[in-house]
Order: sequence, then structure tokens, then C-alpha cells
Amino acid sequence: MARRHDGAAGGLLRALGEGVRVYGLIAWMWVRSTLAYRTSFALMTLGNFASSALDFVALLLMFSRVHALGGFALPEVAFLYGTCSLSLGLADLAVGNAERLGARIRDGTLDTLLLRPAPVYAQIAADRFALRRLGRTSQGLLVLLWSTGRIEVDWTPGRILMVPLMVVCGAVIFGAVFTAGAAFQFWAQDAAELQNSLTYGGNALLQYPPTVFARDLVRGVTFIVPLAFVNWLPALWLLGRPYPLGLPPWTAFLGPAVAALMVAGAALAWRHGVRAYRSTGS
Repeated sequence: MARRHDGAAGGLLRALGEGVRVYGLIAWMWVRSTLAYRTSFALMTLGNFASSALDFVALLLMFSRVHALGGFALPEVAFLYGTCSLSLGLADLAVGNAERLGARIRDGTLDTLLLRPAPVYAQIAADRFALRRLGRTSQGLLVLLWSTGRIEVDWTPGRILMVPLMVVCGAVIFGAVFTAGAAFQFWAQDAAELQNSLTYGGNALLQYPPTVFARDLVRGVTFIVPLAFVNWLPALWLLGRPYPLGLPPWTAFLGPAVAALMVAGAALAWRHGVRAYRSTGS
């Protein structure tokens, strides 16, 4: 029995390693293609940076008229903005192209990927790897760095460690939502907008304090689609603020566990979707 478990674990690790290798090869191919036109790449990255920055400009304009939003000052809201924007930017850069699965199913090109001796998910996620999305990521990082120097926090080693931890866990959670949304497209090929409402829409929600939203909405993004673990719960612990639902402080540290559960659920959904897929035919 032990040998069987060791063999299964070894097979899983080999499959994971192969997926990472294939992903890296495809992504590097698209990076090389992108950098062949450096001026175009620079302009597109700058445009991505500028379009993402407009959201923060809207916050600045809002705070030019008010001193606080839901009891939160500008640096605190900027901290929420920076953490969720950076997390979404990393997830979008890594696996955001999975949302194109529905189009591949409709035009029949998914069948080509299934015939290749490489993991389908790695091919889908790395296809048309868009390095220009670093614009969104860098913009979120700059806002995060600016806000951390201005929020009133006693920066102990634990609190310092919480910042990169919440960004990484947030990226994994958003990546799991991207993957689960892509898997749903095996049954509903036009479901990309539903996925976007949870990723980009969720990002827009998490940029603002939970205190400005209705409690039912806060419950939904805490217990149903747990996007609150991207930044709301850990950030409020870091800032010394109570969570609107009265959850105990230790829930702020559940980000890694929630991220792992969401990855497992997304992986099961993807596997089931691939098995249930039937070719579009000729």
C-alpha cells in the first residue's frame, strides 16, 4: 500500500514538473516573440500601466473631496488597492489566458492541443503569454510600496511577512478562479464574462474597504467565493481593524489554506471538464 502511495505521489510530481516545463517553453517562446518588437512592447506595457492607474487616479480624486472612506484613510485604501491589484496582476500574467478556452472549443482548436504530448492546461495557460501585463503588476506594486510607508503599522517581522504572503496567496486564489472559470467553459462556452465578474470584478470590489458594502455581499465573498482572503482579512488584521462580520483574528492567517483548497477544487473541475469534453467534430 505504501509503495502504491509513493508511486502515485511520484507520478503526480512528474506530471507537475512536465507541466511547468511545457509552460515555461511556451511562455518563453511568446516572450521572445514579444521582445522582437521592443518599441511596440514598451508602448503596450506603458498603456497597460496607464489604464490600470486610472482606477487609482479615481481614488485620489475621491479623497480630494473626503478625508475617509468607510472609516479608512487614503493610505489604508491604497494598501487594499495595491495588494489586490498586484495579486490579480500576477495571476492574470501567469494563467489569465485560460479564459480563452471557450473560443478554442467553439473554433475546434482545442482538439489540436489535446493531440499534443503535453499537458493541456499548461498549453492553454501559456498560450499568447502577454508580457505587457507587467504594466498592471508594476502599477499595483508601486501603489503597495507607497502605501506601506504611510499606513500606521508597527512593522514587526510577522507583519512584514504578512504582506508578501497575502500577495502570493491572493495570486493563487485569483489563479484558481481563472482556472475554475475556464473549466466551466467546457459546458458553457460563453461563460468568460461570468469568470471576469469574479476576477476583475472581484478586484474592483477588494480595492475598497469592506465597511462600505452590504453585509450580505461581504458574507458572499467570505464564505461562498472566498475572495476576502485575498486582502480584506489579512489587511484588516495588519491595520488593527475589526472585520465587519466579527470573525476571530486568526482567520486572517487562513489565506494559504483557502488558496490550497481553491487550487484543489479548480484542479478537480478542470480534470472533470477535460474528461467530459467531446470533440467539436468536422
